[in-house]
Amino acid sequence: MNIIIKNKSELPIYEQIEQQIRSQILDGTAKENEQLPSIRQLARDLKISVITTTRVYNDLADEGFIVSVAGKGYFVAPRNNELLRERMLCEMEEGLEQAVKNGRSAGLSDEEIISALKKFMED
Repeated sequence: MNIIIKNKSELPIYEQIEQQIRSQILDGTAKENEQLPSIRQLARDLKISVITTTRVYNDLADEGFIVSVAGKGYFVAPRNNELLRERMLCEMEEGLEQAVKNGRSAGLSDEEIISALKKFMED
């Protein structure tokens, strides 16, 4: 599992790790039922606190991306396409909401914002 922590990122370390693991699961780099590094191993590999890696795994488990198997560790959860679709829809809506706020802060009209969105959809 390839995870890069950026010290200059505005995101906390745990969020950086969560986003990267989530992305690897969604894009298929981390395969369904694949075992993840143990909490301690991930902490050692990334040179971070076990508390941080525990939070990452707990958050991802709560979101349904990974599952804990007692005595064996953490694994990529079987794909629940409806759950993944809902999560991606939520992320898209958050991104669009922020884009609209930015557009309005820049003084753009609704038509200009919609036009900009249509340009992205054409690409």
